[in-house]
Amino acid sequence: MSRTDDQPADLHPDIAATLAGIPGGVVVDARHAVWPELGMSVDVPADDDKAVGSCATGNVCAFSGTGLSGTRVSWSTCGTYAPGITVRSIANARSAGYAQARTSAGSVLATAIAGSSANVSGSVADVRCVS
Repeated sequence: MSRTDDQPADLHPDIAATLAGIPGGVVVDARHAVWPELGMSVDVPADDDKAVGSCATGNVCAFSGTGLSGTRVSWSTCGTYAPGITVRSIANARSAGYAQARTSAGSVLATAIAGSSANVSGSVADVRCVS
């Protein structure tokens, strides 16, 4: 995706790729974008702060690094979403249900029950939250 005049010149490549892959995103700044209709956000940590930490209470998150590190995509609404990034870990900060990282064929690569996280190996097509 090419940069538009209303996007920061230093837009992070993960933000640009996610905007290109998932319509409806709004750039907050060079390292943050939101999709209001999906209840989704993407946050890229600063280079000197690679650990994003845990997923906010009530959300399901996908991370580009193992152990909940790297770029974070989070959803406040339970559903099935294409994260728009390479996923290496997931977190389920909801009080019930589970989150799954799945392939394009629907095979489960990793599951995180309520209040937990999981590392992922393989190619993730979507993250599904089940209440």
